[in-house]
Amino acid sequence: MVLQNIGSSVLVSENQLPELHQLMTEAAKILNTEAPDLYIRQNPVPNAYTLAINGKRPFVVVHTSLVELLTRKELQAVLAHELGHLKCDHGVWLTFANILTMGAHTVPGLGMVAGFLEEQLFRWLRAAELTCDRAALLVVQDPKVVISVLMKLAGGCPSLSDQLNVDAFLEQARSYDKASSNPVGWYIRNAQTRELSHPLPVMRAREMDEWSRSQEYRTLLQKMFR
Repeated sequence: MVLQNIGSSVLVSENQLPELHQLMTEAAKILNTEAPDLYIRQNPVPNAYTLAINGKRPFVVVHTSLVELLTRKELQAVLAHELGHLKCDHGVWLTFANILTMGAHTVPGLGMVAGFLEEQLFRWLRAAELTCDRAALLVVQDPKVVISVLMKLAGGCPSLSDQLNVDAFLEQARSYDKASSNPVGWYIRNAQTRELSHPLPVMRAREMDEWSRSQEYRTLLQKMFR
């Protein structure tokens, strides 16, 4: 995959797409971590991902369709989210969990254990995504920017982006909570999310909104400013 990205993507640097390079450098400085290599890759599916390989410099890949969909501040929130994975060493633990789960499947009689491990792995993955959303907020320091990214990933396109409303999306998130508050809704919600690696966009938006108003967030900002 390293060779594939070097051969099929554009490596961002001070001399190549310098504006994106600056967004990554600023985000890494705020999160007090080293900026990884950043590649821009032609792909019609909006996405970004991080790879950390033992002994090699980690790198982030952003698809061109995501660049087209987001504002520069929103794109920096995405870069900060990916930096959050590196800051928290998520790649190391994800690899460990995958090996553990795959190994359990190969041992006779441990299929049920493997299923339990997979379910716990997905729970951890979803929690890790929320952690990285918080890293994004620490960098851009505006919850509406992060929530706008989630809204656009859920149902945005360049031609409609100026008509999207963050407050309406948060109201949609609250209606989802209300619809799943009864026992049947709770069961369906769990079934819907149990095997997802990412929380539903509306749930991530609600969590972002709540954390942005928490004392923990304000305390972290004060420490950063000091």
